Amino acid sequence: MDQTVNQANKLAVWTYWQALDSSQEPGAVARAGEALLSEDVIWHGPDPINELHGRQALLQEFWQPLCDSFGPLRRETHLFIGGESNGRIDGDVSKDGRYWVSGTGYLHGEFRADYLGIPANGKTVRIRWGEFYRMEGGRAVEIYCLLDLVDLLQQAGIQVLPPSRGKDHLYPAPAAADGVLLEAKDSAHSAATLAHIRAFIFDGLNAFDQEDLTSMGMADYFHPNLKWYGPGGIGACLSFSEFETLHQQPWLHAFPDRQVQNLDALIAEGAYSGGPGWAGVRATHSGDYLGTPASGRPIAVNGLDWWKREGDQLIENWVFVDMIHLFRQMGVDLLANI
Repeated sequence: MDQTVNQANKLAVWTYWQALDSSQEPGAVARAGEALLSEDVIWHGPDPINELHGRQALLQEFWQPLCDSFGPLRRETHLFIGGESNGRIDGDVSKDGRYWVSGTGYLHGEFRADYLGIPANGKTVRIRWGEFYRMEGGRAVEIYCLLDLVDLLQQAGIQVLPPSRGKDHLYPAPAAADGVLLEAKDSAHSAATLAHIRAFIFDGLNAFDQEDLTSMGMADYFHPNLKWYGPGGIGACLSFSEFETLHQQPWLHAFPDRQVQNLDALIAEGAYSGGPGWAGVRATHSGDYLGTPASGRPIAVNGLDWWKREGDQLIENWVFVDMIHLFRQMGVDLLANI
């Protein structure tokens, strides 16, 4: 990985975020976007927005409505990393070796106007966000973005799923408060983290025999005191035991044949790694899940992940799943009756 390119990319995205934080005056959103976004940027976002093409569409159809409903927005960044991607399992090197910048945290604002059909309640909310930017020549040419809309619905007093098995509204910064990597990290450390997360995803998760959880060897990859911060509707699990009981067992009961696919990106910097996957997991909805009976339908999971490595194990994991998109494929529109 070329550290000069990686650091320049991170600075460009960081500067863009700071500009968006000051975007309440007329034209500020457009000016911020012109500095970073390529004119024909492709944006992959949460259902029901889904995909936007071009800088103007992104700014006018995603950022401006968000600012109109919740502004002035204040960004709180928990994780910020960059790197060169290696997320393929099919040998297609043309889609590896690309540079990405990524981050996650909260957007703080006052819910003052309805958003995506969710009724405003006039209260201060924390919108959980995650983004990955593919960079070329100092500009963002592709973006993956998720907002945790189920968590936002819960803050608005609307429960579209059964009570979470895990703990709601628990999405903190890393325990060591070291997740915002503004400075360059040791290349050998980053390479080791990338190799470790590739082994976890492609050799571990994909080894499930559809019967025994231990077939994946998760106890080798996850620390006993794992902190797993799942999306709204699933909730946080505060140990490896909780992760297996509260999330993994119900998930694999519902989607026993699930397989991780080629990822759109997989990067690592220092002890941190992350990746977006649109249809990053494919499965069949074969068992009931969060109150929805098995439909037998094929499903494709859109999600974002970040991990922190401590030695040979993962100690923290921040997880986004586009739950609106997932349940729509299972035959349920979570936004239909709010």
